[in-house]
Amino acid sequence: MNKKLSNIVSYLMITAGALLASFSVACILLPNDAIDYGTAGIAIIISKLTGWKLSPCVFAVFLPFLVSGAIILGKEFGIKAAIGSVVYTVGIDVFEEVPFEINTEHFLAVAFGGAILGAGLALILRQGGCIDGSEIFANIVIRKLSNITGRDFSMSSILIAFNAGVYLTAFFVINRNSAMLSLLVYVVATAVIDHFTDHFEAIKQVTIITKEPDDIIRSIKSELNKTCTVMDSYGVISGDNKTIICYINYFELSKMKEIIASHKGAFSTVTTIDEIIK
Repeated sequence: MNKKLSNIVSYLMITAGALLASFSVACILLPNDAIDYGTAGIAIIISKLTGWKLSPCVFAVFLPFLVSGAIILGKEFGIKAAIGSVVYTVGIDVFEEVPFEINTEHFLAVAFGGAILGAGLALILRQGGCIDGSEIFANIVIRKLSNITGRDFSMSSILIAFNAGVYLTAFFVINRNSAMLSLLVYVVATAVIDHFTDHFEAIKQVTIITKEPDDIIRSIKSELNKTCTVMDSYGVISGDNKTIICYINYFELSKMKEIIASHKGAFSTVTTIDEIIK
């Protein structure tokens, strides 16, 4: 029952976040000549160049990333991403027909819209969901790089490069003002997201203290394809323990929490890591 209730709350938060994001894009950003970032930004550029309706463009651009994310990151992520993307797409379609106007300068309106967008995306990310394909793309790339090199990578540089490509395209094919305002959206939105998710694009160090590490290690290896460092430790009350250290990304954190919760007696902490040097 607790698991079902937790899932319901999670889906409601994702729905609320997607509605906030779609409201920001349709009612504030687009009327003020700014665009969203990531795959939504690509969809907006396509819509502006072709005259096609925005909501189908958003869903069509995101769909390949959604399928890839469900395959690579698991069924639960796929369900949450699908709910978020459907609500976001429908929300854009509905809010585009809603008369809404902010009687202020473009700069202030875009900053306000970026903050609302960031709050909506933060709600979704905190629940383990996603409505932007750039994060899934970055996740896929760092997984491939990690498998090849054996190193852990942050998503930051990949996300920056992806969005730089979106804004450069907007700069040349739409107009300069739109690209500049859209960059402001990115800065404000990511600042809000980072505040509420503790730098979701960074590497996460999970430290687990337990008396029975073998089952946890096997689950981490089989379900996340991650290796661990195991050290002897001692608790004043609990006595001899084992400390497990594992490095994952933000989208793997939900699965890691499930693994830890399924093993009674385990205590864990999560720390944000800016860089790993080898």
